[in-house]
Amino acid sequence: MRAILMYGAGDVRIENVPDSRIKNSTDALVRITASCICGSDLHPYHSMDPASGPARMGHEFIGIVEEVGADVVTVKKGDLVVSPFAVSDNTCAICEANLQTSCLHHEANFWDGIPDEGGQAEAVRVPLADGTLVKLPVAADSALIPSLLTLSDVLGTGYHAAIAGGVGAGTSVTVIGDGAVGLLGVLSAKRLGAEQIILMGRHQARTDLGREFGATDVVSTRGAEGIAKVRELTGGHGTHVVLEAVGYMSAYEQALGVVRRGGVISRVGVPQYEDAPIGMGSLFRHNIRLAGGPAPVRAYIDELMPDILDGKINPGRVFDATTDLDGVPTGYQEMDDRRSLKVLVTP
Repeated sequence: MRAILMYGAGDVRIENVPDSRIKNSTDALVRITASCICGSDLHPYHSMDPASGPARMGHEFIGIVEEVGADVVTVKKGDLVVSPFAVSDNTCAICEANLQTSCLHHEANFWDGIPDEGGQAEAVRVPLADGTLVKLPVAADSALIPSLLTLSDVLGTGYHAAIAGGVGAGTSVTVIGDGAVGLLGVLSAKRLGAEQIILMGRHQARTDLGREFGATDVVSTRGAEGIAKVRELTGGHGTHVVLEAVGYMSAYEQALGVVRRGGVISRVGVPQYEDAPIGMGSLFRHNIRLAGGPAPVRAYIDELMPDILDGKINPGRVFDATTDLDGVPTGYQEMDDRRSLKVLVTP
């Protein structure tokens, strides 16, 4: 079968690899019908050491179940399913606390830790299929597929940022980052009843979509000027919640500059810094709280899917380009160059 591998920074290839097969009684084999490139995939695209490659890529996908292990009971051959970006049994004590990204019963959890598997491929072996996969009540050619695919990561991640930050009716929110997660953080804040949603982003096509998703204001400047603008828009106070959807230190510092005293910074951007003195003296003085982390998107799929099926939300609008597997290497480059927001991959 064919799959996408990354060999090093900027080096993405499509190659023939051994077919994925059932290994354990709790596995399912899924033929992928829709996947995509994630903004987090650009981190290794920038910095991956060739000595650590090649690596299979992709952690967001929808597909049709082709085979199941003997102990799988919740899905069967022929079912159309969506997979979260983290594998979980969805029954352990940690999963029951809605932290499926920290499941006790799988050694890898994230797809990039599962050898020889990935979502940017023709097929994939899904461990712990009963806990991981969710059946979709539509056909594989449904017009809702792009929006349902966002349940695998970006919608659930934006929603987790808002939930972890305590967004609710009457709150004010700043969203840092106009990528897919940031934009769906805007949508999520709107869904949860936020009164004021300030989107900090510099790309007009993206911030225009952010306004359609619910942003009340857009701040296109960064640094001290951007912080001053947010403060101006909030009567000098800053916002109750800041959703940091980038992961760079500059974005965290921006968040610290715009959060209200007693507020919450909720981080879901994959951190690209190490050993930073975050959360000690910088937050203590004004009772600012730090929240967020890898989104347990499995916890939100059942809650968010009905809104997609009913047409109340259309998160699939973050996909602004579509390609097949052959076009994935170009898709990485286009996303890195900011010519595409998020690339949908279909057969």
